[in-house]
Amino acid sequence: MTVRVERTFDLAVPPEKVWDFISDPARRADAISVVADYDVEGDRATWHIELPIPLMNQTIPVETEDVTREDSRYVKFVGRSSAMHVVGEHEIEPTDDGCRLVNRFVVDGRLPGIERYFKRHLNDELSNLEAALRREVEPPS
Repeated sequence: MTVRVERTFDLAVPPEKVWDFISDPARRADAISVVADYDVEGDRATWHIELPIPLMNQTIPVETEDVTREDSRYVKFVGRSSAMHVVGEHEIEPTDDGCRLVNRFVVDGRLPGIERYFKRHLNDELSNLEAALRREVEPPS
């Protein structure tokens, strides 16, 4: 089973501010709760993820890489490991009062329990991404 989630955030900030955040592999990794640690080299990052599922008592390295970048508008990354395959897309659309960020994630688990975990928690991870993005780009109230 493959898990797919799409979620949109409307932000009252210029698209460039959102791009600075969303195009940075380190900022994306920081926002994901199951990423215990990561290493970044250019547009590649290794996420060391910890999943609270049976038989998973170690971190899993997931090699991620940006595969498509359209500056200030779109970034797509893929992550591969023996445990899972993930594809993430972030598309920025200008609006009258700022921009809209469309986020799409697909997780294909290769070990028992991974897809079930992400089916339950992928939406929460997108909430974490949204909160981290808003903290960084929106002025304090």
